[in-house]
Amino acid sequence: MGRIEGVFSASFLKKPAFIGFTVAGDPDKATCIRIARALIAGGTDILELGVPFSDPVADGPTIQKADERALAAGTTPDTVFEIVREIRKESNVPIVFLTYYNLIHRRGIEKFYQEAHEAGADGILVADIPVEESEEVCAVAARCGIDPIFLITQTTSDERIRKIAAKARGYLYLVAVLGVTGVRDTVSDGAIDLLHRVRRHTKLPLALGFGISTHAHTQTCTRAGADGVIVGSAIVEIVGRNLSDPDTMVQDLQNYVQNMKRK
Repeated sequence: MGRIEGVFSASFLKKPAFIGFTVAGDPDKATCIRIARALIAGGTDILELGVPFSDPVADGPTIQKADERALAAGTTPDTVFEIVREIRKESNVPIVFLTYYNLIHRRGIEKFYQEAHEAGADGILVADIPVEESEEVCAVAARCGIDPIFLITQTTSDERIRKIAAKARGYLYLVAVLGVTGVRDTVSDGAIDLLHRVRRHTKLPLALGFGISTHAHTQTCTRAGADGVIVGSAIVEIVGRNLSDPDTMVQDLQNYVQNMKRK
């Protein structure tokens, strides 16, 4: 059983699974490792690392600024793999990359996935690759023991949901809003409808992301039957407002995750 599958197989004990996102290398490599440790200490079940990119089209201003900080600090895919290796020295938490195809293509698909596996990554979500063009990536992922994670949005047709579910492993990332990442006030009815619609087509774990930021949001997702919640912008906001005080940053992050996971 893989690490991601292991989280969801035990999810009846702590449903939904908490998937915490941060941008790798933000604001620098050393602080990012401290951030990852704080998220894990708070109870993060799956750690999602954004591989910084100059044009992250799925992300709103908060995560775009984090990408800019990480790139300004000199973060490259090599840096991301180094961060994962450091985390692996002390934690067995599943690690998923959120990245864009250009970064994989430039390095070489086989090389990127093999290095990710050797570093200790468990899954990779390529935000801008449609399922119809994912054959090679999925084949390489399978050879390298990496779960291919896919996005499903409220505008995804039932036919495409079935195609995506047939390719995906680990879990499906359901986009809770129409638009880019960012903190929202509520979990929309559209997100809950999407959850129920996708459930008719697959038994894979379903995680809601984009806009999830409060304990009330988590409770709404739990009642609707979500297997996981994905939180990114709210975490990255804590990083961004504490850049001059890393000690406060990591304590606030740990406290935030603990609050999100309380019953």
